[in-house]
Amino acid sequence: MATQTKPVSQYKVIGTRPIRPDGIEKVTGKAKFAADYQDSTLLHGKVLRSPHAHANIKSINIDKALKYPGVKAIITSKDFAEPPKGLTTIGEGGSANLQFISANVLAREKVLYKGHAIAAIAATSPHIAEEALDLIEVEYEVLKPVLTAQEAMKEDAPILHKTMTTTSGGQDTGTNSNIPTHTIYTIGDAEKGFEEADVIIEREFTTSTVHQGYIEPHASSAMWDAKGDITVWTSTQTTFGVRSTTAAVVGVPVSKVRVIPMEIGGGFGGKIPAYLDPVAAVLSKKSGKPVKVIMSRADVLEASGPGAGTYMKVKIGATKDGRMVAGRGLLAFEAGAFPGSPVTAGAMCMFSCYNLENAMIDAYDVVVNKPKTTAYRAPGAPQAAFAVETIVDEICEKLELDPLEFRLKNASKEGDRRVDGVVFNKVGNVEVLKAAKASPHYKSKVKGKNRGRGVASGFWFNAGLQSSVNISVNPDGTVSLVEGSVDIGGTRASISMQAAEVLGLKVEDVHTTVVDTDSIGFTGVTGGSRTAFATGYAAYEAANDVVEQMKSRAAMIWETSNEDVAYETDIFTRKSNSDQNITFKELSGKLHETGGPIVGKGIVTPRGVGPAFAHHIVDVEVDTDTGKVDVIRYTALQDPGTAIHPSYVEGQIQGAVAQGIGWAINEEYYYNAEGGLVNASLLDYRMPTALDLPMLETILVEVPNPGHPFGVRGVGEVPIVPPLAAIANAVYDAIGVRFYNLPMNPGRVLEAIWEQKL
Repeated sequence: MATQTKPVSQYKVIGTRPIRPDGIEKVTGKAKFAADYQDSTLLHGKVLRSPHAHANIKSINIDKALKYPGVKAIITSKDFAEPPKGLTTIGEGGSANLQFISANVLAREKVLYKGHAIAAIAATSPHIAEEALDLIEVEYEVLKPVLTAQEAMKEDAPILHKTMTTTSGGQDTGTNSNIPTHTIYTIGDAEKGFEEADVIIEREFTTSTVHQGYIEPHASSAMWDAKGDITVWTSTQTTFGVRSTTAAVVGVPVSKVRVIPMEIGGGFGGKIPAYLDPVAAVLSKKSGKPVKVIMSRADVLEASGPGAGTYMKVKIGATKDGRMVAGRGLLAFEAGAFPGSPVTAGAMCMFSCYNLENAMIDAYDVVVNKPKTTAYRAPGAPQAAFAVETIVDEICEKLELDPLEFRLKNASKEGDRRVDGVVFNKVGNVEVLKAAKASPHYKSKVKGKNRGRGVASGFWFNAGLQSSVNISVNPDGTVSLVEGSVDIGGTRASISMQAAEVLGLKVEDVHTTVVDTDSIGFTGVTGGSRTAFATGYAAYEAANDVVEQMKSRAAMIWETSNEDVAYETDIFTRKSNSDQNITFKELSGKLHETGGPIVGKGIVTPRGVGPAFAHHIVDVEVDTDTGKVDVIRYTALQDPGTAIHPSYVEGQIQGAVAQGIGWAINEEYYYNAEGGLVNASLLDYRMPTALDLPMLETILVEVPNPGHPFGVRGVGEVPIVPPLAAIANAVYDAIGVRFYNLPMNPGRVLEAIWEQKL
């Protein structure tokens, strides 16, 4: 169920709902995913993984495994290039610590989480490879693991990396610890702000490690040929990222690596890192044949990047009349085994829904003996919003204020400055809040025993980055569009539609292909809610390039200047003689007579990124006998800027809400004392299904982004930010118990109810 509040629009293609161009292939099974790659000489790879969460590797003996019939190659980290120390430039991806990246692909001196890859085998069948894994002999010195940020930050905690020191406020302290970075954000004077407050609430929060839950496991195939060229077929959100990482880890120039993106069965940020690609490449080099490696579901859960578990301590102050005057936050996010949690993103987002002039945040990146965390839809923001929005709800209760009125009074808007220093351009925060207040859901009454309603707000800054698009004109008046953004949530449609709008064509006349790294200019990750914005911008530029070149061909035919040619819809007209006109299709058939093919190019690094806001309303029912929380109604409101394909926008919102619901009430990694993940299957790691969800209502409030020619804002990240807090606030409204630790599973809810009765 969806409604749309949109500005007056003259668009002919944008805002419509064409069928998805890749739909037939996917519903008929013709689409090829990474595990579908085949070759007549293909070998199958398997990865040996650590049974320990923290241990020194004393020795690895592969002799017995090499002699096993059918085994063609075995590799360890010694088969990778020796990584340089410190930060190094990797392809177009900027600076990174290649030692950490390489050691995560295959462990070096230590294993740092259960499931950490140690060695890999290529054999004539996956069964032989798996059997041979048992013949690899690894001698360990088992160490004590540390599993939470709070534990890891203690002075006597086991140290994961002996050479890693803490950088605080941009300065290397020289202190060896499990805290690679301490970042400080400040605006105004937080302490002075708290002095002005009439109500101050401070709480501590924790959230669990959670997984993105994409349906397709990681898979990669590679061929390292006799010329030294590497071809990779993989499931990824970033073909150029895989190219850069693979080249760096195996020690070849990026020009020697070609990455072919297969169709992708979900990612949500979890398919940005490269886990298997360098492994498959080096196995191929040693065996002389292509090698395919696929993770099992247990491998995915144990060894690919989940979302960060967190510890947070947050304080907010407000005046009697409902004005937020101060905020203070301590965020400690688990990075997993190697540095790089999303704690800075969480800090940048946590107070950004509000015009808060006085705030200070301490953000700690903390390594623990869990798999290296990676992006999970607005990484860091859902956890931080859970803390802030829970306290906001408490403040509203104490001051007896309507929670949406409070948010409207304090809403950030154009010209306001975020705690990380960025000043907002035109944003739709206020408009979305007003729509929430006027929505049928908010105006309705909550009826029923143990039922409650909660609201929460969310923010995500979105991304720009680089994108490239080429458009060639076909003789029949259609065009072929080539792009490098992997299609996860509708890239082909949203990019085609923006090109079609410029060209005056039907969207069906734009044939879009996602191509490999040798066939298009550099294009950034499909993630960060950047693709419809940035690659769409590149398509806009490429389409305009086509139009200008076509104008020159019409001018040639009419023996006039380019400036004398106008183009509208699909017709070129001579300005000085309106009787002279020609359609796009007719002119396309004459290109061979007027100079040959036309190819338009769009290469962009757009700066006008449009931040996104979402405000959610949820009703829940709590079974006080079992502790089960049921979501019975949910409305998600959001500003997409301009909804290119409204159905895709609504689908992104609904999918993110479903994930947020799981995060709030079901999903978590269970670790035993030794650091073993004890629910490494989808039977035990409980994600919500359609049977657990109500109809998810969406309301789109379009406030066009002035930084994009069609007003686009990214939509895929921000809808996962409010659900955690909204559901927690609704549970409080239903049973009078506040939850500061997620998830709110039946056991925790029952315990809280029992404690309340004592």
